[in-house]
Amino acid sequence: MKDNSIILASGSPYRRELLARLGLAFEAWSPDVDESARPGEAPRATAERLARVKAEAGSARFPGAWVIGSDQVADLDGETIGKPLDRERARAQLRRMRGRTVMFHTGLCLFRGPSGRRMEALETTEVAFRDLADMEIERYLDREPAFDCAGSAKSEALGISLLERLRGNDPTALVGLPLIALATMLREAGFQVP
Repeated sequence: MKDNSIILASGSPYRRELLARLGLAFEAWSPDVDESARPGEAPRATAERLARVKAEAGSARFPGAWVIGSDQVADLDGETIGKPLDRERARAQLRRMRGRTVMFHTGLCLFRGPSGRRMEALETTEVAFRDLADMEIERYLDREPAFDCAGSAKSEALGISLLERLRGNDPTALVGLPLIALATMLREAGFQVP
C-alpha cells in the first residue's frame, strides 16, 4: 500500500458507489467492527464514534493510506433505529416512523495513521415520513426490500415516495457518505477533487 492511497473502510455497496463519483482511485475494505451503540450513547455520538473506529481499523490494516470511515444512525426521538435485516422488522420500523420525523446522523472520518491526522464531520438529515397506510408499506417492501438500510427506506430509490420532505446540507449524507464534507477533507489532505 503506497502513501496517499485511499481506503474506504466499508462493505457498503452504496458508499462505494458514492465515493466512485469523486473520480479518485480507492480500494474498499470491510472492517470487522461491532456497530452496537454503547449504553446511554446518543445516536449522533454512535455515528461519530463508529466512523472513527472504522477509519482507525482501516489505518491499522493499511498504514500510510488515507482511510475513510463512515456510519449512519437513524434517530427517532433519541432512540436508535437500525437496519431491519428482514421484512417483519422493516414493516415494524416503517409503521413506527409513519407521520413522524427521523434524524439520520451520518458520521465521517478521514484518518491517516502514521501522522495521526484526523478530519471528522457529522451531517444530520431531517427526514419526515408521510402518514403511510399499511398497504403502501407492503407495496414498498414488495418492490424494494431495504433490509440493509437504517430506517428501511432508500431515499435514492423508491423509498423517496415514502417521504414528505428532507432537510439537510448534503443529499449524499442520507445515502451514507457525505460527499460534500468528504471532498473538502480530501482536498485538505492534498487530493485533487475535482
